[in-house]
Amino acid sequence: MGSILVGTASWTDSTLLASGWYPKDVTSAQERLAYYASQFPLVEVDSSYYAPPAEATVSLWRDRTPAGFTFDIKAFSLLTQHPTRPGALYKDLRERLGETKKNIYLRDLDRDIVEQVWDRFLTALTPLREAGKLSVVLFQFPQWFPIARRNKQYILECKERCAPLPICVEFRNHTWMSEENQDETLSFLGAHEMPYVSVDMPQGYPSSIPPVLAATAGLAVVRFHGHSAKWTSKDVHERFGYLYSEDELRHWAPRLRRLAEDAETTHVLMNNCYRDHAQVNAAQLARLLPHD
Repeated sequence: MGSILVGTASWTDSTLLASGWYPKDVTSAQERLAYYASQFPLVEVDSSYYAPPAEATVSLWRDRTPAGFTFDIKAFSLLTQHPTRPGALYKDLRERLGETKKNIYLRDLDRDIVEQVWDRFLTALTPLREAGKLSVVLFQFPQWFPIARRNKQYILECKERCAPLPICVEFRNHTWMSEENQDETLSFLGAHEMPYVSVDMPQGYPSSIPPVLAATAGLAVVRFHGHSAKWTSKDVHERFGYLYSEDELRHWAPRLRRLAEDAETTHVLMNNCYRDHAQVNAAQLARLLPHD
């Protein structure tokens, strides 16, 4: 069985800071990341989805974590074909756009601006990559990104652009993992050695992906989104405000161990980021994994 690393998708969420999970004497950004890294070996950076990080910030993440600590970085929304606020763009590129709509999409931009965004986003990750602390870039594609030849080609473009950094792929359109397409999707990812991101999430929605565990590369990734009854809410805390019971996690432990038999490393990330839910559940799951 390969190694299993358990972590969460945030360490700076405002509701987490208010929850009391951090000790009272842990108050600065440096202290919080250092404390988090003393509790878990892995973290996913979700803030990079909303705005690309500065290289100086990435250098701080590198310096504030111990050797062997691992980061997964979520790709900037623009690069995954999500709507993006113009204010999230680099200032000089934003000024080149002039007056824009409320949201912009990759298709709205000149090729030169697209190239600049890709280059700057990936260059900013250099400090973590050179330190051996950056494992993978997570591409979470939107609900309107169905299985199709053009979308497979775009995924391959993302892989090529990020090389030598690997990417992993999470879908939010049910067609990729429908019964008739599931084998095709996993074979496509496996043929190109791209990790499929397995998910646990609410079912019955157009964005719902079944909880299928599959290793399509040396790295396997599993993200736990919870089962909030308010999955369609625009309030991110309502969408992800779910605390797993120990019985639920106990059910998952043997399944995760079986997955780890097919991968060199497995990343398990709790994305139920409301108050300390993710941290509490990650610690519980980490304790359960070595045994039934």
